[in-house]
Amino acid sequence: MGLTKAKLEIEKEVGKSVIDVLFNPSEYQLTDGANYSEKKVPGLDGPIIQYVSGEATELSLSLFLDTYVPQKPKSLLSFGGGGSDSSTDVSKITKQIADATSIDGSLHRPPKVTFKWGSLKFKGVVTKFNHTYTMFTESGMPVRAKVNLTFKSLISPDDTRRKSPFESPDRTKYRTIRQGVGLWDIANMEYGDPDMWKVIARANGIMNPLDVKPGQVVKLPAI
Repeated sequence: MGLTKAKLEIEKEVGKSVIDVLFNPSEYQLTDGANYSEKKVPGLDGPIIQYVSGEATELSLSLFLDTYVPQKPKSLLSFGGGGSDSSTDVSKITKQIADATSIDGSLHRPPKVTFKWGSLKFKGVVTKFNHTYTMFTESGMPVRAKVNLTFKSLISPDDTRRKSPFESPDRTKYRTIRQGVGLWDIANMEYGDPDMWKVIARANGIMNPLDVKPGQVVKLPAI
């Protein structure tokens, strides 16, 4: 089996533009993350950390582009005639990639880009692009370049739902207080908001949320 070449597929209004990578990247990096907010609760030494949302996966990689073709040596039979230079301008390739960060007039948004290599098929948008030209012909035409790219994945709203979502808060439930768990922790787990501890406290006639004890059963009202 021959060497599989990586490729970039850039969305067009009709079809797509395909850029075959001459040299596969030596590595690529995938980054995931999550956003959290802090909720301050009176009587606690520190804030409650509340999950807000996940972040889109980022793909970072570097590509080496080379369009240089060595000139053929001058013929011993020619009189001052040199070999023709068949190198092409590598900036024509970098411009195609750079265009993926700009709004496409026909799409009215930046195009979607898919990076394919082996088992990796990453579909997203280009968020960062920088390129460095490292070799030129005698006329100044760039023929080698290093391109650094960062993509951000595109995920539909349905795909962002967690495999283990919050249990439905639309019916009354009961929970037993465990050691080290406060009403704000239960509110965060059940309702997705630690401030909802006040609702739990009111439903159970609790005046001070710090007075709850391990083993105590509390009612979680439907909302």
